[in-house]
Amino acid sequence: MVLNPDSMKPIYVQIAEWLETEILGGVIECDQKVHSQYQLAEMFNINPATAAKGINLLADEQILYKKRGLGMFVAPNARAIILKNRKNTTLIGMVTDLAKEAVQLNVEEEELIAMIREMLRKEKGEKS
Repeated sequence: MVLNPDSMKPIYVQIAEWLETEILGGVIECDQKVHSQYQLAEMFNINPATAAKGINLLADEQILYKKRGLGMFVAPNARAIILKNRKNTTLIGMVTDLAKEAVQLNVEEEELIAMIREMLRKEKGEKS
């Protein structure tokens, strides 16, 4: 992953989202140790304090937990927390924006739903 310094999202949030994606993808599993702030800083060429802020964000959300003297580890329910958070924030925000745009363009509900179904099929690799 490459961080986007031009993004509206702060770097520490991008770090947190990258770690979440690694957890969702099964690259980092439950009770597995995550990269330290220094490893992340080296990987992404950022300040270790910025990396620590991203890690702490996930700890605050109980996605990561600390083992004293050993580092940060993935919480047993991390995947469920991430899925819930992303559905309730990211996805709802995107759907809200989509609905507003559809209203402005006078796209009927059935047409919009058909578009969404088609995109979902494409993402899943299904044929129409």
